[in-house]
Order: sequence, then structure tokens, then C-alpha cells
Amino acid sequence: MADHGSHVERVTTQALSASAVARSSVAASWFRSMVTHGLDPANDKRVRRLDGASLKQVRAENSTFLSIAESELDRLFRLVGAGGCGLYLTDRAGVVIDHRCQAGDEVDFRTVGLVPGAICSEEIEGTNGMGTCLAELRPVIIDREEHFFARSTGISCIGAPIFGALGEVVGALDISTARADHTRATNLLLADVLVQTARRIETMYFHARFPEARIVVADMAQGNGATLLAVDNDDLVVGATRAARLAFGLDLEGPVATHPAADLLGRPGGRDIAQVQRSAILRALARSSGNVSAAARQLGIGRATLYRRMKELNIDR
Repeated sequence: MADHGSHVERVTTQALSASAVARSSVAASWFRSMVTHGLDPANDKRVRRLDGASLKQVRAENSTFLSIAESELDRLFRLVGAGGCGLYLTDRAGVVIDHRCQAGDEVDFRTVGLVPGAICSEEIEGTNGMGTCLAELRPVIIDREEHFFARSTGISCIGAPIFGALGEVVGALDISTARADHTRATNLLLADVLVQTARRIETMYFHARFPEARIVVADMAQGNGATLLAVDNDDLVVGATRAARLAFGLDLEGPVATHPAADLLGRPGGRDIAQVQRSAILRALARSSGNVSAAARQLGIGRATLYRRMKELNIDR
């Protein structure tokens, strides 16, 4: 663990150096911790923690997320737990809502405040794996003395954000270790496994959110996770993962605007004649923002004819 005085001096100097902040993402996080969030590296108090009743309420609010993530936490812990790693799952606010660690390692994590209910957001805890990945919306490795507070410099933390079915961040997954023999190369390998687990949780979350939709895996070269689209029976896109939103230029959060799947994927849809006609009409309406006259012109038919076909196909627009 770093000497308290020297760590405080280093963090303060780097955080207030414009050149250091421009060069280093860690220094940029230190700057946010000090200047934006008003934290003092010298005021190294214990991690803030929710009481039992508040933690129970937060877990209840995240019950679906917890249920989906449980099997993946168990699977990942079987891979890394014996190597002295602890796993921590947070909600979107950085509150630890679930964890896994060996009994022999738990004292090390408790010493630095990694316990259920701990608030690990960057606003509260400064630079750390869970809080900083939520702040930057990307995977991060915070190695020992890169932590904002000196009390956390005895551990290395690797954090990855988890995005929900509407593109919103729903939490973070973290691997932490107090083992001194874990090198930077080891952390990079752990980070790769961690990110894969986070993306599997996202995929399961997405499938659960759109149980009636057809889930299409888009063939896109993205490093941001599974590029998944949820497509309804009319071949309209009704949902998209965060990676798909980035790949196709959709809104990053919230319900997706109606898009024909064929427009995004570049291939036709439909099954029988009535379904083909229905899908074609709905696509034309989507492209024209619901304007029936414009949709009729796209389809090369009269407005009255389009209204009649819409009635026959039970399209209420």
C-alpha cells in the first residue's frame, strides 16, 4: 500500500497538471475526483455504505438484473476465484449489490471497504474500477496506486459497464485482487474475460426484455459488445443493444425510433404475400413518419388504395 502522504502529493500534483490530465486517463479521473466532485485525497475516510434496509431496497429494484447476472457471476468466479480475485456487481449508481470472493481473501477486500452496500461511484469514492468505468462508460483497469484514495492502493480493480436493453447503463462488473504477483499483463487477461462476461449479461438482459421478438445478430465489426437488434413480426426494429446503436447511428438510450430491419441490415424480409404487403406498408409509413400520402407515393399506389389495404391488413395508423 502506498505511503499516504506521498500518494496524496502525487494525486494532487497530477490532477492539477493540465498536461498530465491531457495525457493520462487516470490523471483525468483524479481531476474529476478533485475538481468536479470536490473530493480531497488527504481526507481518506472509510468507504460510504448503505444500511441494510437501503441495500435491500436497491437489490429489490434491481431484481431482474441480479437474476440474469447470477449465473454469469458464478461462472466467472469459478475461473478466477482461486487466483485471489473477488467479483463485485454494482447498480448504475455504483452500489455493490452482489459479490463473490474466497473466505481467505475477504478480509483484504473488507479492509478497503469492498463489501455489499459499498458506494463505489467516482463521485463518492474517486478513481476506482467500478466508479470510473461507470463515469467513462468503458472498461478500465485501475492498478493499485492509480486509485484516488491511498487506502485502496493495496488492490487492483478492473471494471466494465453493463448496458441494458434500452442502451442505458444498468451497472458495472468488477474484478479486484490484492495479490502482489498480479502483473499488468495478468490484469489485461482478466479484463478480457471480464468484458466477455459483461457482454453475455447484456445479451441475456436483451433477450429477456424482448421475449416475443426475433433477435438478429448484425454482422458488424464492433468492439463494444454484441450487435443485436430485436425485430417484430412486421420486420420493424423495436430494440437495439448499445453496440447496435453505435453501429447503426441510433439514439444511444431509450426506445428506438421505428426503422424497417431491411433498411438497417440491407436485406429484404417477409414470409407470405399478406405479410410481405403488411411489412412493405409499415416500412413505407415508418420512412414517411406516418404520413399516409407520402407512404402511398413511395409504394406507387393511390392514397385511397393504401387506406383500403391498411384496413384489410389491420394496420391502424
